[in-house]
Amino acid sequence: MKAKEYLSQAIWLDKVINNKIEQQESIRALAEKVTVNFTQEKVSGGKGITSPMEEATIKLIDLSHEINDDIDRLIDLKKEILNVINEIDDFRYKLLLEMRYINCKDWDEVAKILGYDTRYILKLHGRALKEIDEILQEDTKRHRKTPGECDIL
Repeated sequence: MKAKEYLSQAIWLDKVINNKIEQQESIRALAEKVTVNFTQEKVSGGKGITSPMEEATIKLIDLSHEINDDIDRLIDLKKEILNVINEIDDFRYKLLLEMRYINCKDWDEVAKILGYDTRYILKLHGRALKEIDEILQEDTKRHRKTPGECDIL
């Protein structure tokens, strides 16, 4: 996996979470519009008979669990990405990558905060990605070693 794909995982997962939160708000709004039919007879022990309110509540609960699972994955992914970014020596590259891929800032925001022109930020970004590619390749090589090839301290 290339550096940009690796780093962009957090941005995409963040977008997935935001989309699910929008779905949750939509379902919640629909659930509030649902009216309960009090004239419907209750059958004890009947299966499969649920009210629209009950169905909406179940969907909300399921979606809440999905969102929480995605948030947990996002936190773990951001920690992993930060560990990789922290292996870079150049503080400008670190800050740029963190602002872009961890804090999801757009290029203009990054340029303004760092005090550079957007074109220069994109040039720095390209250099930073090359360093991330090297780190990822080194990590891959370390993980591919057989037990006999591992460095002994």
